[in-house]
Amino acid sequence: MLLLAMGWSNERIANAIHCSVPTLRKHYFSELKNRDIQRDRFDAWRFEKAIEQAAAGNVGAQRLLNQLVEKNDQQLATTRFRDAQEQGKGKAPRPLGKKEQARRDAGRVADGGGGDGWGDDLKPGLH
Repeated sequence: MLLLAMGWSNERIANAIHCSVPTLRKHYFSELKNRDIQRDRFDAWRFEKAIEQAAAGNVGAQRLLNQLVEKNDQQLATTRFRDAQEQGKGKAPRPLGKKEQARRDAGRVADGGGGDGWGDDLKPGLH
């Protein structure tokens, strides 16, 4: 499970424990199936051990725990930012209602951008 957590391939793991890849798959099927969660489990274990040592007064463990928390916070922020960007890309702009479209059209005409020749005639106080 540790080797999976470190991102090792099946071939590399099989070499490390002196077996063939088919034997690895046969005897460690359930662990290999959960490859993606092994890193999370390993990180959780590291947090647990750092907390235990920090609670016992180990200053080095307290520093390590702070580093682990900061790294976790950065990864969480990065993930949330990426998810927000991906959600924004897939969404089509919301269609405007009739009243909102009419308001925007009137504002554009009043600003002289309507292209219908009214120009400053619609702006109050200019005549």
